Amino acid sequence: MRLKDLVVVTGFPGVQKVAANRNNGMLVEDLDSGKVRFAPIRKHTFSPLETISVFIEGEDDSVEIREVFQSMYDKLADTPPPAESSKSEVLRAYFATVLPNHDRDRVHISDIKKIIKWFQFLHDRGYMAMEEEAGDEEE
Repeated sequence: MRLKDLVVVTGFPGVQKVAANRNNGMLVEDLDSGKVRFAPIRKHTFSPLETISVFIEGEDDSVEIREVFQSMYDKLADTPPPAESSKSEVLRAYFATVLPNHDRDRVHISDIKKIIKWFQFLHDRGYMAMEEEAGDEEE
């Protein structure tokens, strides 16, 4: 599974898979049930996961969420992600271990919560391991 097939849709829980595009919206598939629903563009906002970045300090200014997810996956055994409801200090400390050079002024706690939520959602469904295998095939 590649991240370009996955999208976050406002009003829909979790991450969805793109089933098809239409000129007035998008058909998205629920990863749990496989149910396909139409999401009209007038009512929903779509954020493809492959286009999401995290601000970092330095010249590059941002890093793709794919790299953040990979770092979270690599450190999963030693440093599992905290619950979304954890205190801000705990969330910030965890994110500092995953992405030490993240911009603390522009990466808010709400952003960290979303990233952890998306990672847990995809990891619980086995997409993180599949992403790693797909990355190996591309190289």
